[in-house]
Formats: sequence, structure tokens, C-alpha cells
Amino acid sequence: MSRPIEDYALIGDLQSAALVSRDGSIDWLCLPRFDSEACFAALLADERYGYWQIAPAREITRVRRRYRPGTLVLETEFSTASGVVRLIDCMPPRDGDPVLIRLIEGVAGRVDMRMTLAARFEYGLTVPRVRQQNAARRIVAGDQSLWVFSPLEVRTHDADLVALFSVGEGDRLPVAAVWRPSHLPAPTPPPASALVEQTGGWWRTWVAGL
Repeated sequence: MSRPIEDYALIGDLQSAALVSRDGSIDWLCLPRFDSEACFAALLADERYGYWQIAPAREITRVRRRYRPGTLVLETEFSTASGVVRLIDCMPPRDGDPVLIRLIEGVAGRVDMRMTLAARFEYGLTVPRVRQQNAARRIVAGDQSLWVFSPLEVRTHDADLVALFSVGEGDRLPVAAVWRPSHLPAPTPPPASALVEQTGGWWRTWVAGL
């Protein structure tokens, strides 16, 4: 896997940032800060170093992307032969745990989708363990953990989380990942849809002050 750097868009919360490719893959993310070790680092070489992709399962005919005006809320719209689906990515500004929100919206028709979350801590050197804990999946390696919350039917394949699902017009399916030290208990599930709107409002306020 090799993508030109111009294929990536940036989302962030002023304390860290993720790079999102045109095909819906997060190939770079350091948590909890910019100078922390990456948990998704496919940008360095290939998928073995960690990535998180949400995209149509079949051929994509067109990709359109934009930031919501005045924000770092990214919208990626995939067109396929059967319909159109929109992926919304953002990192809400925080005073606690870092959160990454991915919201899948059905725009037209019905689209079969696939999600693969393959976290690899320490720049891809460490393969984590995956545990089910109540309604969440806990991905843990050493002193780091990612908690993944979603209504999707997610299965574990080796150390990866995989989901196959279908999105119809009007559907809204959230996925949220929360990073926190592994010795801490489970975080409260983030209100993903509300956080997307709050993040947009926060950025518009921030931009208005420039």
C-alpha cells in the first residue's frame, strides 16, 4: 500500500491529529499527543503498521471530500453503483481522553460497507489484545488502550476489529474510539452524533477569532 501524501486530509483536536486517506483509511494517528507513539502508522510503509478503514465493500465510482465550512470536520462521500454514502470524521476538542468519531450516513440507495480497525501500537511494533467488555471492545497493549463503541456487529479477526454492514438512505451509524491508559476503567460511551455537531460549532467559534 502506497498513497501519495496529497491523498490525505487532516483532522485533529489541537493536541493530536489523524491523517485520513481518500478511501476512508486513517493511516497515521499518535495518541494522546502529537509527540506520542503512533497507533496507526500505515503511512510509514503498509497496513501491517496499523490503520482504520471504513469504505464501501465494492467498487467506488467517485469520491468527493470537503471540510464543513470553518471546521476540521471532514466529509468523504463515496459513490457506488448501488448508492451514495458519506463518512464524517472528527476529533472533538478535549480536556480529558482523546476521542475519534467516525459517523457513516446513507445519502442515496443502499451501500454495502466494510470496516477494519487494525491498531498497532508503538509505530506498528506491538500487536494488541482485543477484549469484549460490556458494549465496547477494548484494544490493549502495555500501558495503552483504545475503547471502541458502536452499534455495528463487530467481530474480532486475530487482533483486528472487522464489521460488514449495509447503509441505506437516512441511516446514521456511529463509531467512536477513546484512548486512555490501560490501567483505567472503561470510559463513558461518547455521544457520537452530538459530538460531531459540537465539534463543528467549536471550530467555527475558534475560526471567528482569527
